[in-house]
Amino acid sequence: MAFAAGDAAASVSVSSTLFLSESGIRIMTYCLGLRLNAGMVFVSDSRTNAGVDFISAYRKCFVFDQSDDRIIVILTAGNLAITQSVISLLEDRAEGGDPKRSLYAAPSMFEVARIIGNTLREVHAEDAESLRQHNTEFNASMIVGGQIRGRRMRMFNVYAAGNFIEAGEDTPYLQIGETKYGKPIIERVVTMDTPLVEAAKCALVSFDSTIKSNLSVAPPLDMVIVPIDSLKAQVRWRITEDDPYFLDIRRRWGEGLRSLFVDLPDPAAVVGGLENGS
Repeated sequence: MAFAAGDAAASVSVSSTLFLSESGIRIMTYCLGLRLNAGMVFVSDSRTNAGVDFISAYRKCFVFDQSDDRIIVILTAGNLAITQSVISLLEDRAEGGDPKRSLYAAPSMFEVARIIGNTLREVHAEDAESLRQHNTEFNASMIVGGQIRGRRMRMFNVYAAGNFIEAGEDTPYLQIGETKYGKPIIERVVTMDTPLVEAAKCALVSFDSTIKSNLSVAPPLDMVIVPIDSLKAQVRWRITEDDPYFLDIRRRWGEGLRSLFVDLPDPAAVVGGLENGS
């Protein structure tokens, strides 16, 4: 059984709530996963659709932690009907003993990623043609990360085709959805040695930059933090639009950038050219 991040008491129920995008409506989100020496940080927004008069929010962070030998976190982006179908199938099969279908029976995180990829392919085989007939593309991607007792932490980006890549030491993060606005701060700040608290702070700045630049990404945000070898989601934080810390960090970051900009030296070539022209 999986639990939506920020709601440890309520099991995920997704099969009864399906959303199909209409042609021309843009579905977007932003999800970020950081795989560090100290553990893993996962953050997702909850805005699913942004139009002139239609905005909806759904959780996109799911925690599978009902087996004491592992922790698995999945972030989803893309067509909500597709991603919910995949999560529902993964949940339904989690308690089974088949290592090729159950997240709790898979022997490694690599096999976990393969199970998710195969489930995406299964949903594609069933739904892709119908979606195409309604001018809707099969669009879905997922970040999956976690750890199985006695094995190392791993994090993967699973694409709609079911193939995947892994976060590594050179690039210890993965992004899906609207990635470009939040990437610069991650590139400049995060390394494998970044402490979890600093990584969480950097992730929130990354989301603030994205929210500031794109209306299709918005709070509430869901953050999950899994320290190495803990096999637990020790932090599950739902960050609302009026969260005091998030508001404070947004204000401080904006003011800090403006102050730093003012302190930057003026370009001599521009100053000289303007002075000579006058």
